[in-house]
Amino acid sequence: MASRLEALEAEAMDLPPEERVKLADRLLASVFGDNDIEEAWASEVERRVAEIEVGRIQMVPAADAIARAYGDQ
Repeated sequence: MASRLEALEAEAMDLPPEERVKLADRLLASVFGDNDIEEAWASEVERRVAEIEVGRIQMVPAADAIARAYGDQ
């Protein structure tokens, strides 16, 4: 017999991607709170911008990044 969590997960996986994202956001917000999530993203954005500004990393054109993600390169 499947656990309640497994049953919920199976049902959630049948949702369209956009609805799964909304569900994930709501679940995370219920655990961490919206402010915690927003603060974490703000910190991550600041960290990434700083790395770009000091030349530690180079930006990649979106088309190249997408091609790499799909294994086209």
